[in-house]
Amino acid sequence: METTAAFVGLECIDCEASFDATEANGRCEECGGILDPTYDYDAVELDRETLAARPFDSMWRYEELLPFPRESAVTMDEGATPLVDCPTLADELGVGRLLIKDEGRNPTGTFKDRGQTAAMTAAVGHGASDVSLASAGNAGQSAAAYAGRADLDAHVFLPTRASHTMKAMVNVHGGDLTVVGGRIGDAGVAYDEAMADEDWHPLQTFVTPYRHEGKKTMFYEVAEQLEWEVPDAIVYPTGGGVGLIGMHKAARELRELGFTDGLPAMYAAQATGCAPIVEAFEEGKDVHDPVEHPDTICGGIEIPDPGASPWILEALRESGGGAVATTDEEILEAAIAVAQNEGVEMAPTCAAAASGAWKLAERGEFGTDDTVVILNTGTGNKEADVLRSHLMSQGI
Repeated sequence: METTAAFVGLECIDCEASFDATEANGRCEECGGILDPTYDYDAVELDRETLAARPFDSMWRYEELLPFPRESAVTMDEGATPLVDCPTLADELGVGRLLIKDEGRNPTGTFKDRGQTAAMTAAVGHGASDVSLASAGNAGQSAAAYAGRADLDAHVFLPTRASHTMKAMVNVHGGDLTVVGGRIGDAGVAYDEAMADEDWHPLQTFVTPYRHEGKKTMFYEVAEQLEWEVPDAIVYPTGGGVGLIGMHKAARELRELGFTDGLPAMYAAQATGCAPIVEAFEEGKDVHDPVEHPDTICGGIEIPDPGASPWILEALRESGGGAVATTDEEILEAAIAVAQNEGVEMAPTCAAAASGAWKLAERGEFGTDDTVVILNTGTGNKEADVLRSHLMSQGI
């Protein structure tokens, strides 16, 4: 496995045990905790001038701050997505500037590609022949695409509620698709049962140490696109919280390396029908209580029992951010408002960040001169039928 100069290895976020990345490829062997890539930041040879001289063409332009070098990456030039200025929405929210980081421009139309390029590169480095994960939809499609590019066999478990597009594209990319009745938790049970009998390399959220590591590059790009000025707030549609944790880590790294000053306030946006992070944050808890009966149209963030909730809550509090929940009706209305006013196509799950930003503004969380970034984690055309049905219900 080829690694970068500054990459040290993997460390458990719970017991702080350290592991050699060439040997570990899952959870902590000591306590079962989540493993996080670690670096010797004194060995990072990167500055603003070096980055300015490079093409803005892929997340791998930040390879010095990633575990693997670009030359060994399983990549389709993911990342380098636009930061879209939205003046109409900024006026409506009463903030100085509102921007949407449009991750729908990635190869499979989702930010999941950032995590899969890193995780698939690790799988190849470990000599895997088969990879596997359970997903609400987007991550499964992305995994199948990257596995095809790496010439690996992908075994993907999706719930019945995943969109037809996502299911179809798993097959189109050559993945072995298992559709499981029920919701994401049911797909997870089927995945666990299969993994007990198979020697497949895991790509599951927070089982592989590399999906949140790939997604941290979203903040590297946001900071650079804002000429190294840290935005006042980032609103992120939160289920498992992989991207939120990754971006908070990236913000801390850039601050430590002297690229930026301060941290953006991170806000987790959820649907009222499944809001364990919001409830835990508002009640001052360090860990969530599982949602017994989740019920939201936003399948991508309908995660009733997020295993990394202590890490998420820590990031929210350390950054001075918070958490917000909005109804499905408000989320769908926000997706349509963004499309009609700014042209950006947001899937319903992603639009939780937009409706959350509106609600945060109403609560007075933002100042009139603030720069607010909303994460659009996936393109709206994968679930256009849901948005169109909402319009039809209004007689439009």
